[in-house]
Amino acid sequence: MSDETPKPVVAPVISGVSFPRLRRYFFTGLVITAPAAITIWATLWVVDKFDNLVKPWIPAAYTPDTYLPFKIPGFGLIFALAAITLVGALAANLVGRTVFGLWDKLLNRTPVVSGLYKGSKQIFETLFSGQGTSFKQVCMVEWPRKGTWSLAFISREVDGAHIGLERGRKMYAVYVSTTPNPTSGFVFFVDQADVKILDMAVEDGLKMVISMGLIFPEKPLPLEVEIKTAKRVSPKPKA
Repeated sequence: MSDETPKPVVAPVISGVSFPRLRRYFFTGLVITAPAAITIWATLWVVDKFDNLVKPWIPAAYTPDTYLPFKIPGFGLIFALAAITLVGALAANLVGRTVFGLWDKLLNRTPVVSGLYKGSKQIFETLFSGQGTSFKQVCMVEWPRKGTWSLAFISREVDGAHIGLERGRKMYAVYVSTTPNPTSGFVFFVDQADVKILDMAVEDGLKMVISMGLIFPEKPLPLEVEIKTAKRVSPKPKA
């Protein structure tokens, strides 16, 4: 039998730097570069999609690619933004409102198309024009079963009569999104007493959903915002 004692395992060293340290440097660099790379890739993808979609509709005389030996990325996106802004400016005057009003009535009365048009119009009005109400509160609801809590977003207050229930029943329309994609999910109606409102900004709630629960808000809402929110959406105590 050999009396030799086992030698301790020593991490390999490359040019005076140990392997664990190199691994730590790699993951640190990955955390820094990956978000930037993803952002750049997504931006270039959007720009390229707009260029491929819009440029074929632009006369060659107005396209810089006709006169330059190289392509200018983003020209299609700039043209689309300018066209959208021009449409908004035209809709702001009397003649524009009349023309777009007739266009709106035509689409609303067209079979098949009217449902898609009304739904998409309502969504965009809610998100961008301020005529609707966007998510303003993050809450917790017992879903999909009793004792299991899911992060949700309050869409609006609802009376039970609006959804075929008893009149005067105070409820919330809540949206539970899937993770990591918050654009898909489930909408259902809950009694206000069964909803636990969180002192959390909507942006922080979305971060929690997208990160699969790994990212929590750094700090709660300011006290004055929390008080205003509680007054606005919290249910009244039952007598």
